[in-house]
Amino acid sequence: MKTAGVSAPDGQRMKIAVLNRVFARTGGGAESYSIALVEQLAQRHEVHVFAQQIDHDWPGVTYHRVSRIPKPRWVNQLWYAFATWRATRRGFDVVHSHENTWHGRVQTIHVKPVRHNLLAGRTGVRLALAWIKIALSPRLITYVALEAARFRAQPGQQVVVTSDNLRAEVLQAYPHAAPLLSVVTPGVTLPGPGMGKAAAREALGLPQQGRLLLFVANDYARKGLDGLLQALAALPPDVCLAVVGNPAGIPAFKARAQALGVAGRVHFLGALKSVDPAYRAADVLVHPTLEDTFAMVVLEAMAHGLPVVVSGPAYCGIASLLTHGHDALLLDDPRDAAAIAAALGQLLGDAALAVGMGAAARRSAQGHSWDAAARACEQVYRRSLTPPA
Repeated sequence: MKTAGVSAPDGQRMKIAVLNRVFARTGGGAESYSIALVEQLAQRHEVHVFAQQIDHDWPGVTYHRVSRIPKPRWVNQLWYAFATWRATRRGFDVVHSHENTWHGRVQTIHVKPVRHNLLAGRTGVRLALAWIKIALSPRLITYVALEAARFRAQPGQQVVVTSDNLRAEVLQAYPHAAPLLSVVTPGVTLPGPGMGKAAAREALGLPQQGRLLLFVANDYARKGLDGLLQALAALPPDVCLAVVGNPAGIPAFKARAQALGVAGRVHFLGALKSVDPAYRAADVLVHPTLEDTFAMVVLEAMAHGLPVVVSGPAYCGIASLLTHGHDALLLDDPRDAAAIAAALGQLLGDAALAVGMGAAARRSAQGHSWDAAARACEQVYRRSLTPPA
């Protein structure tokens, strides 16, 4: 259902192009962020989406399918940048890119910069070797060059990041970008009445009895599933785990669960078009990520009133907004399986603590709306349209 939005600050209706290669909720956090903003913006602006994969339909949004080069991925990224530049270089008030493209006066950065990953902390010979590695790789040259274009200082250029953690990482890689940056954290849609826990478990083919942990990610390794499986092995046998996300990672982690002796307690659900039933089925969300610039899945679980166990601020952007022991349990080291098991044991062994933490989590989530995020983006758009003299 279409929800009511607020008017743009000065009532001006803008024609906005949104660039995202994958425009489907199964894509991941960046895609969900882009989709939620589009749904808000389309209520008061003319919005056009340019994507190679589209699984979305919203009133007032015009979709433009961009052709795709199957392999290699970096060539497709370059093609997508060129094709969308050609399609949007005229006729739009704002071009808002969520991708590595050389155009778009408004850029949203969802992940650590490539330059940060390749060069941060390197000096002397190690730095020189890193630059040689880049120079010898057409793939790396493409990604680094496209990324650098996103941060170039030019009139009207604006860059949005999704957390204070990511802002700090961007500034390590591109110190000159400080005046361009705005932080617009993701919002969340508070769930209304829906199916109960038993019905949700039945719909997903999950066991009715026992306590259920939930893990949601597309990159199982980077989001810490291995440590969680080790922790599960240390928990009572009535504790099970549901894993939602990219099915490509399932075979390797099924084998890992088998090796740890927990295969019968782990339920791989693959990618779900809506994660809502999984949140309703679960007792606790676990997100022991090794690297996450925000972690929308945590905010979504909190909105459902789930207690959450999540990596601390050194690993996860949303953790800086949470209070350990109040609306979350934070992990100092998400690689420490014993610490994950201890945190889960604390929640699973104390029903009052779990209920209270879930209620506090929902209250915290209520302070993050997509309407507010969209209004913040509108302010960024207006700064782009009226750059300082």
